[in-house]
Amino acid sequence: MADQYAHTREDNRPTDAPAIPAIRWEEPPEGPVLVLLDQTRLPAEEVELVCTDASALVEAIRSLAVRGAPLLGIAGAYGVALAAARGFDVDEAATALAGARPTAVNLSVGVQRALSAHRAALAKGGTTGQAAEAALAAARQLHREDAEASTRMAEHGLALLDELLPGGGHRILTHCNTGALVSGGEGTAFAVALAAHRAGRLRRLWVDETRPLLQGARLTAYEAARHGMAYTLLTDNAAGSLFAAGEVDAVLVGADRIAADGSVANKVGSYPLAVLARYHHVPFIVVAPVTTVDPDTPDGAAIEIEQRPGHEVTEFVVPQAPVVGAGAGTPVAPLGTQAYNPAFDVTPPELITAIVTEEGAVSPVTAEALAEQRARSSQAAGNG
Repeated sequence: MADQYAHTREDNRPTDAPAIPAIRWEEPPEGPVLVLLDQTRLPAEEVELVCTDASALVEAIRSLAVRGAPLLGIAGAYGVALAAARGFDVDEAATALAGARPTAVNLSVGVQRALSAHRAALAKGGTTGQAAEAALAAARQLHREDAEASTRMAEHGLALLDELLPGGGHRILTHCNTGALVSGGEGTAFAVALAAHRAGRLRRLWVDETRPLLQGARLTAYEAARHGMAYTLLTDNAAGSLFAAGEVDAVLVGADRIAADGSVANKVGSYPLAVLARYHHVPFIVVAPVTTVDPDTPDGAAIEIEQRPGHEVTEFVVPQAPVVGAGAGTPVAPLGTQAYNPAFDVTPPELITAIVTEEGAVSPVTAEALAEQRARSSQAAGNG
């Protein structure tokens, strides 16, 4: 049985940043652990999960206690390091971690990076301890790189906004959660909005609830409030009326996988926003690190879309509320109701104004331009 336990942070006063990091590695006397901020409990309370093995981390990933493409990559790398440091079967742990959420390509990228470092150390004649240290070093390096990428994405994204929408006063609509809770830094799309806020150029952040699990209401609003941003929450199906009223200047979303042709898989509900944005002549901008671009996935049709449990739709879950339904929530549909619950949808490149990575903005979105960005990123990593 996986050893996974929790404790609650008592001080929940607003600050200019998340109260505790979304993920961190610790080495108490009883052995190394991976500590996660349990995102399923936000915003009601800040609770940490402490994982002592990869199976506990797999469960945390599947339950969305830890989520968001860049952070999943970091978690996957640390999970391999944790298995190595604790003396578990590293290959077995890597396989379980990489398969925990199939759509988010960063997860498998992070797992593979730490696994490659572990194997390379053993191939050179290193001890199991040295191989574990190599895996941990790879995870920490990925963590640092993601923080740096977040800063650069924010800079490039704000520059693009100012180019497309001169004069400031940006009214930005966002979907799901793309802030520090999904990143080693301040996030992806949210980091751009935060940069606009700090520069005095954000007029309003429109926050989609993001049903059925309300990552916008619970997490993006939580982060926006902590940073003192002007934000307003809306139900997903109210976005159309906002566009019709001329209240949206740009849409900013993240990505869980970007195919080679520029098709973007992101939290379900993103594709309808792209259609609305195109009809209303509003820029639709995707912000994600280069690691989210998957050259092995040729197009949107080749992206595996994760199907979530039906009870997430047929029951309503509120943190700290009494458990009454089969899925730990309050039933909102008749018993036995079937639910269609894809975690993501796919937006084709022709509906995307630009994809912003740490290497800059790609616009128009083409396979050639994305390949060039990946090449530049790989060259920079090789020279680092």
